Amino acid sequence: MPHLSAAAPLDLLADFPAIPAGWSYLDTAATSQKPQAVIDAITRGYGETYATVHRGVYQRSADMTLAYEAARTRVARFIGGRPEEIVFVRGATEGINLVAECWAATRLQAGDRILLSQLEHHSNIVPWQMAAERVGAAIDVVPLTPDHRIDLDAMARILTDRHKLVALAHVSNVLGSVLDAKRATELAHGVGATILIDGCQAVPRLPVDVADIGCDFYVFSGHKLYGPTGIGVLWGRAELLERMPPYQGGGSMIDRVSFERTTYAPPPTRFEAGTPHIVGALGLHAAINYVDAIGLDRIHAHETALVRETRAALAGLNSVRLFGPEDAAGIVSFAVEGVHPHDVGTILDEARVAIRAGHHCAQPLMETLDVPATARASFGVYNGPADVAALVAGIERVTRIFG
Repeated sequence: MPHLSAAAPLDLLADFPAIPAGWSYLDTAATSQKPQAVIDAITRGYGETYATVHRGVYQRSADMTLAYEAARTRVARFIGGRPEEIVFVRGATEGINLVAECWAATRLQAGDRILLSQLEHHSNIVPWQMAAERVGAAIDVVPLTPDHRIDLDAMARILTDRHKLVALAHVSNVLGSVLDAKRATELAHGVGATILIDGCQAVPRLPVDVADIGCDFYVFSGHKLYGPTGIGVLWGRAELLERMPPYQGGGSMIDRVSFERTTYAPPPTRFEAGTPHIVGALGLHAAINYVDAIGLDRIHAHETALVRETRAALAGLNSVRLFGPEDAAGIVSFAVEGVHPHDVGTILDEARVAIRAGHHCAQPLMETLDVPATARASFGVYNGPADVAALVAGIERVTRIFG
């Protein structure tokens, strides 16, 4: 667990055993590396304390149940919700699909409208398309401002009382642009719409308080928050979860089963059929403790400084085009003139710099930007000025090779 003074710069690379010396890992927006504290929690969970939860009467099972539910309570405190509003899922994708299946598909009717934005991840587009197709609803799209933010003024003009659902990214996984989630929620609620916020890129970088935002659903994935894969969170207002049918049927999510009729457990148990990712929840708990010990305000300031340094250096290269706002949260997307992003990524890899290249599961956004793909560098608590220098040097090499 890190011990940092408020004024000390972040220097946490030693906490991450999978990052060897001289390797610049700049793909945190895809998935974060794991600190030793999280690895240790997972190892203990499988190697020392493992048992199933909610079913056993023996002591270890009871202890593991307490630990699993403590993780739920910790998540709730982390985002400003209540434990009974926290549903453990495999990731944000499953959380969005759960809402699309159990809320949208049962509440939307023919002629209703769904509002998305041009920068959404496919996981925040496709489930809503599927739900809309089933019931005959339609989808509208909010454009972006010139500096690549969701245009909330345009959103205000587009919204009507026919819009029943709004789904927006809190932070763009391509552009790093930050949504004013509170204002977006107020606009949605102003026409009686329910709003879901995709917090995958926000939760590792910014303090999030769902009560302050006022939204109806919020989702995020553990593996982007320095936690394990296969675990994520759907937060939903208790009154909404109470009215939603189960997502899947099976063990654990029931009250009583007979061949004539089955009754269901209350939320969140209703939505957690089968044996859960027990140790994943323990790892997520450890990851939240790790991030909180650093402080999200400090993480955001650290990543903002790296973004600023990177954008300033890349802006000095005539062949580089930058995307997103100047104050992007932890992410810098760019294109090198005349060079496909995959070639950029390959040459950088030769220099031991790992970035992401492609459409980033945001093909509609690529069309908006009028590019087939972008190169993307994204930062975490383990990055520093040396990584920025390695990235810039690598891109300079790209321009020489293709110049």
